[in-house]
Amino acid sequence: MNTLKTRTTAPSEASSDTELVSLAAAGNDLAFAQIMRRYNRLLFRTARSILKSDDDTQDAVQEAYLNAWRALASFRADARLSTWLVRIVVNEALGRLRRSGAQVVPLNAAMDSDGETPEMQMQANPDEQPDRAAMRTQVRAQIEARIDTLPESFRTVFMLRGVEELTVEEVALALDIPEATVRSRFFRARGILREGLSRDIDMALGDAFSFAGARCDRIVEGVLAKMVHERESSRS
Repeated sequence: MNTLKTRTTAPSEASSDTELVSLAAAGNDLAFAQIMRRYNRLLFRTARSILKSDDDTQDAVQEAYLNAWRALASFRADARLSTWLVRIVVNEALGRLRRSGAQVVPLNAAMDSDGETPEMQMQANPDEQPDRAAMRTQVRAQIEARIDTLPESFRTVFMLRGVEELTVEEVALALDIPEATVRSRFFRARGILREGLSRDIDMALGDAFSFAGARCDRIVEGVLAKMVHERESSRS
């Protein structure tokens, strides 16, 4: 295959990871750009979970891609490209934490030196979490919206029993319905709410820390520019 053509031909979007790596290793920057667009969100979310800063994360992702580009020749075709890239970006993100002097907890650690699990740490200092009041407001609004969607007979029972915490007997007397009906309606209302909130969470998780559009373009363009500069510097 003509080397110049290989380096300037845009690969198909259906190209496999192995094909893209092979083309990129041969100097096809368009192939490497496609790799970045394919895995930008994965790497951004991975690094963001470590660094907790969008700006630091974008810098880490760019540097991780450059490290990957330099090491393309070492990539084995029998490995998953996504796994290889994740390892690179994790190492880059953890390295940045260490250089900043922050405490780095190994990702495979189940407990810290005091024997506390991450779950215990989160529960121990709930009020120290940033923007906690704003988060509570958002969650409350979401719950209220879901309560409003309940059938009226369920909604009133849930409001009195679940929100106002009246006893089953008190709710039954207030609404003039049997206690068994209060129990069944409350149980069903709670189930409907849990199912609805679970769907909301699943949908929200899919959009969490999204990385597309302009931010994705900036990463790709920034890495490509550095690749070209590094390639030209090595020739001079």
